[in-house]
Amino acid sequence: MKQSQIFVPTLRETPSDAEVLSHQMMLRAGYIRQVSSGVYSYLPLAYRVIQKIENIIREELNAIGGTEMLLPALVPADIWKESGRYDTYGPEMMKLQDRHDRDFLLGPTHEETFTKLIRDDIKSYKKLPLHLYQIQPKYRDEKRPRFGLLRGREFIMKDSYTFHDTEVSLDEMYSEIWQAYNNIFTRIGLDFRSIIADAGAMGGRESIEFIAISNVGEDTIAYSDESGYAANIEMATSKFNERTNTEVQLQKEIVDTPETTTIEDLSTFLEVKPSNILKSVLLVADGKKPILAIVRGDHDVNEIKVRMAVGAEIIETASDAHIEDLFGNIPAGYVGPIDLPEDVTIVADLYVKNMVNSVTGANEVEKHFINVNAGRDFEPSQYTDIRMVQEGDVSPDGQGTLQFTTGIEIGHIFKLGTRFSEAMGATVLGKDGRPTPVIMGSYGIGISRLLSAIAEQNADEKGLVWPAAVAPFDVHITPINYNDEHQQALADEITDLFKAEGYEVLIDDRKERPGVKFTDAELMGIPIRVTVGKKAEDGIVELNIRKTGEMVETKKDDLINTISILMSSQEESN
Repeated sequence: MKQSQIFVPTLRETPSDAEVLSHQMMLRAGYIRQVSSGVYSYLPLAYRVIQKIENIIREELNAIGGTEMLLPALVPADIWKESGRYDTYGPEMMKLQDRHDRDFLLGPTHEETFTKLIRDDIKSYKKLPLHLYQIQPKYRDEKRPRFGLLRGREFIMKDSYTFHDTEVSLDEMYSEIWQAYNNIFTRIGLDFRSIIADAGAMGGRESIEFIAISNVGEDTIAYSDESGYAANIEMATSKFNERTNTEVQLQKEIVDTPETTTIEDLSTFLEVKPSNILKSVLLVADGKKPILAIVRGDHDVNEIKVRMAVGAEIIETASDAHIEDLFGNIPAGYVGPIDLPEDVTIVADLYVKNMVNSVTGANEVEKHFINVNAGRDFEPSQYTDIRMVQEGDVSPDGQGTLQFTTGIEIGHIFKLGTRFSEAMGATVLGKDGRPTPVIMGSYGIGISRLLSAIAEQNADEKGLVWPAAVAPFDVHITPINYNDEHQQALADEITDLFKAEGYEVLIDDRKERPGVKFTDAELMGIPIRVTVGKKAEDGIVELNIRKTGEMVETKKDDLINTISILMSSQEESN
């Protein structure tokens, strides 16, 4: 393809609102343009990358029995009301009405639509298992779209769903799709991890995220430095070694603690270590049930773990109004577990059980109890792991310690179970002739987000650097002067040579200065650049590998072989 015929509006300056490298370079290289906040146009080069990614996904999913189809993005609200998510999904849902005042939404995900399809058309277990997938835009009204394609209001997603009559069948296909995802991200050329994750409002009994390692990622990953353990920070655990505290329990006392609303203030005022203070955090489960989560003062409450411990769908930090309703007009820092209202459930972390003579809020302004002991002065409904792990904790498998890194979520798989089928009445006749709810799995890949993830891992100060598997073109031919008859003839000749070998070629036939051509080529990030210049008459060109910056001169007849050697050497070094 000739560059003069393709729309690539490059920029010399970095737009002021582009905060991260991937956003900056995709704007500068003419890959994307913003239409409105969180909404982007994918220009020709970006769309070619998207198509390459989609084809890799199709190949891997088709190989394990997946079937592609397409559902509408405009979804009637009724089926979301059936599942119970219409009112609980949150403000990210884009709701609208048609001219007849019927409620619709722009699909943020498609569990309900697929469940309805199966409910209406599959009646027997003999038609299962089934693996269906689609690739289409999704819509979420993000409060703060940011980082270009990493967090937008409209984005391209591959979502797939599997349907089963047994848990064993779900487990088998879940494992196959997990492996397919590993194949997909490996083929794309990403540095990634699969980690234990929270299923959240999706429900189900198991969830795994795929994270591209990046310092601009919004997900924190805890991983062992000596084993394969890795988990989202919200789901990460550490090895707990229970020890008996033989310290003598002292008599509980109430003391004045003016202006001590934080652990730090209280520690300084009473001259006690934070680890001997009970941190009490009031939460609300499913909008109504008050939960008092208690951890050691030097630890933080993990709300996701609390939600799982109490079996809630939603957990939120209590508002000032909630606190006032239960305790009166006191700051949150004075809340504690002693003499609580009856409807407050106490959930304590494992480390709390063996704390002796601790300090806690007295549920009065500027007062705390000292010498407080669990089991004597208050009784939790359960002791369980509800703390956020910390760097340096022992890995839960006992191998090594936990380290933190950040990453970009690029894929997520869920074992949904019967969460949606039971709510929406999707059943099949089982082997025993009785109706049984369909067992489901849900699997997503953020395709447009992958562009940013790839760019974050590969771009440099000069521009984008695409892995060969997803680059918009394989080879960028750059004649210094395309009007020169020798350069034009050689450029056209090697273009035909590359095409015959199966390469996709972009030839820069523009009437631009060499500096402009080279700058644009580096911005665009095509893996191989062939410069045709003054030695064209002798059949000699300059070969440049974008990723390594390696440059060699070679004769036309040796070009294909030289590229093979250089690219093979690059793969071995990786």
